[in-house]
Amino acid sequence: MTETVGDNAGIAGDDTLAALYPWQHDLPPADAAGLRRQLSAAIQRKAADSLLAKQHFFHAHGDAVLAAADALARVFAGGGRLFTMGNGGSACDAAHIAVEFSHPVTTGRPALPALHLGADSCMLTAVANDVGSEHIFVRQLIAQARAGDALIGVSTSGNSANLMAAFARAREQGLLTIGLAGGDGGAMAQDGALDHCLTVAADSVHRVQETHVAIYHILWDLVHSLLASLGEQSNGGGR
Repeated sequence: MTETVGDNAGIAGDDTLAALYPWQHDLPPADAAGLRRQLSAAIQRKAADSLLAKQHFFHAHGDAVLAAADALARVFAGGGRLFTMGNGGSACDAAHIAVEFSHPVTTGRPALPALHLGADSCMLTAVANDVGSEHIFVRQLIAQARAGDALIGVSTSGNSANLMAAFARAREQGLLTIGLAGGDGGAMAQDGALDHCLTVAADSVHRVQETHVAIYHILWDLVHSLLASLGEQSNGGGR
């Protein structure tokens, strides 16, 4: 790694950052105005890329999102619960999904039973310490999940071993399984343990995560609309 002295030492002296942001190193150290112009242009490019990733996904997979929403609505209509899971940033998304369903902020939308399997740090660390991190979600499903429930797992790669183990267990226990993945979908798309796999075909982790947020917000909205429709049908309003 080369050593650089001065104000640019934290940037030019770090080969990792140089690989991530090569265009920063083409500017003379004194060209602060040029750097700001390029950063401003980068903002617009990233925003455009994010929008394009979402447009591509929903154009290609709108029907798949609707099918997943319909299946999840039927789980809730039958008295089932939703469990969510993920690792790292995807754990944050999984927690967000559970909150959206259990604490709806839109007037007139009922609260639905949803639990984030990454919320209990004592349980996670106990299982990881005693039997391994690949079992942290499996053990909780064994204890809490029942046939007729649903499981949503979020992974930007689609290859998280603890998610795949949990999906396999969920299938054995009779749960609906829904995955949110990125890239080529990884094991989520290939394993066959998932009923629905919604894959964002993007190379950037950030674009995948941003599209995942849009997917589960739309999924939430669709589930409530479908639940209202199912309620009308059961009361004779659909005939």
